[in-house]
Amino acid sequence: MLNKCMIIGNLGVDPEMRYTENGTYMKTFLVSTSRQYYGTDGERREETEWFSVVTWARLAETCSQYLSKGRQVFVEGRMRTRSWEDQEGRTRYRTELIAENVKFLGGRDAGAGAQERLGGVPVGRDGDGDVDPDDLPF
Repeated sequence: MLNKCMIIGNLGVDPEMRYTENGTYMKTFLVSTSRQYYGTDGERREETEWFSVVTWARLAETCSQYLSKGRQVFVEGRMRTRSWEDQEGRTRYRTELIAENVKFLGGRDAGAGAQERLGGVPVGRDGDGDVDPDDLPF
């Protein structure tokens, strides 16, 4: 079986920081994705989908440094639906994207062009390593 989700979108709100009862750091945020299509009437339409993203531990800490409302981000992880009982005794459900990797797109100012990756790879510029400008062919 495979449970894998990858999205690219924009943060709809600033990330919310929380700690679990045992002190584990977690960060949650909403990411919007959009798709454009043409309706049966030939009119162009746009559909927006919102994803609730959860990050844990070190990934959550790093996300708190770089993420803010409007920032473009790539998130890779798995989908999980959890349930709980509210104060009125009704069962509630929430589907979340549990992030395993996060890649910040658009630079810290969302215009600098830098990309930073988190998760299984150390934080830094996207790429295989440092490049000496003298080694570039132009």
